[in-house]
Formats: sequence, structure tokens, C-alpha cells
Amino acid sequence: MKVLVTGFEPFGGDAVNASAEAVAALAERWAGPEELVTAVLPVEFDQVRGQDGPLLRLLDEHRPDVVVSVGLAAGVTQVRVERVAINLMDARIPDNGGAQPVDAPVVDGGPAARFATLPVKAAVDAVREAGIPAGVTYSAGTYVCNATFYALQHALAARPGVLSGFVHVPRTTEEVGAEASASALVDGGEAHLPVGELARALEIVVRTALAAARGEVAEPAVAGGTLH
Repeated sequence: MKVLVTGFEPFGGDAVNASAEAVAALAERWAGPEELVTAVLPVEFDQVRGQDGPLLRLLDEHRPDVVVSVGLAAGVTQVRVERVAINLMDARIPDNGGAQPVDAPVVDGGPAARFATLPVKAAVDAVREAGIPAGVTYSAGTYVCNATFYALQHALAARPGVLSGFVHVPRTTEEVGAEASASALVDGGEAHLPVGELARALEIVVRTALAAARGEVAEPAVAGGTLH
């Protein structure tokens, strides 16, 4: 089996992006036996959703069985496994190519939403069991992360055997520059987790998905919704 995991380049004036740092750390710790392919995507709407963009090229070139895209959600205090992507681009700031779409679809004529096919709840449970804060979330925003998530799920809708989805991570402790552990999430108001913990969480998400692909794991029938 083959796994594709992607992160993002820095944006918004940041020098680094925690998603790319975590994906690189995952690649260093990966011991197989499945083949792991990693990549860093541009923070550009047209690149991540375009037919000739790197995301769809990676899918066509590698034909992965599991795909996890990873993005930064600055300020969050946990690893967030996203459940739904919406067909909307509404950018608060320009992307790295200068584009700032407002109220535009990710895919013209596409459905309003696309859902992750990863075992979202099972993955969150497994990450929590490892002592890493995690949760299921229901909005990936309206910036490039959501556009990537939607484009990914849209492209794979015709490949029902592929398990795919999106994970948001907080900033890394190394970036924030504070001494903290997985249980000490906030220092000076900036939420963070060590990059090693983020990599471990991503590995758990991937291995849970691989187990689900082999029929060894099923989504637990437990509530994971919210009241707001």
C-alpha cells in the first residue's frame, strides 16, 4: 500500500509552516512497510485545485491508497481531524500568488460539501490514547486549506477505495520558542505542540487509516458532534 501526506509552504509572513515541519518529521520517523510519499504544496488556490497543479499530479503519479493533507491552524490547542470541506473560497488575505477570491467555488458545479473518507473518529480516538490532544472538527475554514481538502475529496470521489482527508495542526513549540510539552499547550497566549508530537499524531492518523483500509478498524458509533 502507498501513502501520500502533504504539508504547506509558509504564508502570511511566517518563516516556517508547522504542517511542512510535521510532515518532514513524519518522513524521518516512518518505518514502513508501506511506502510513504510526502510533498509540500504551495499556498495558492489555483495551484492546489487546478488540474495541472501539484496535488492532482501527485494523485495521478502515485495512485495512493491513503492521502492525508496537513495544514496550519494557528491558535488551536489540538490536532484537528477535519470531517467536511465546503465548496467555497473566501480569502481574508491574499494567497502566496496574490489571489484573494471572495465567495467563489473551489470547483464550478461541484456539490456544496465533500466529506473525509478517513476513519475520522477512530483516528482522533487513537491520537488521544497516545496522550496527544485531538478532536474532530467540522470547518476547515475558507482559505487554501479548505480548498485543498475539497479539491482532494472531489478528485478522489471517483476512486472510492482511497481513504483521504485533512488534518490541521497548531504551531510547533520550536517555532514559538517556548519550552513546553504536549501537556503544556499555551505559553504567552500562543498555542503550540512539539514537532515530534505532531509527527507522531500524523503517523497515528495514517496507520489508523491503513488499518481501516485492511478492514481492521471501523468508525466507532459514538457522538462526535458539537452544539455550536
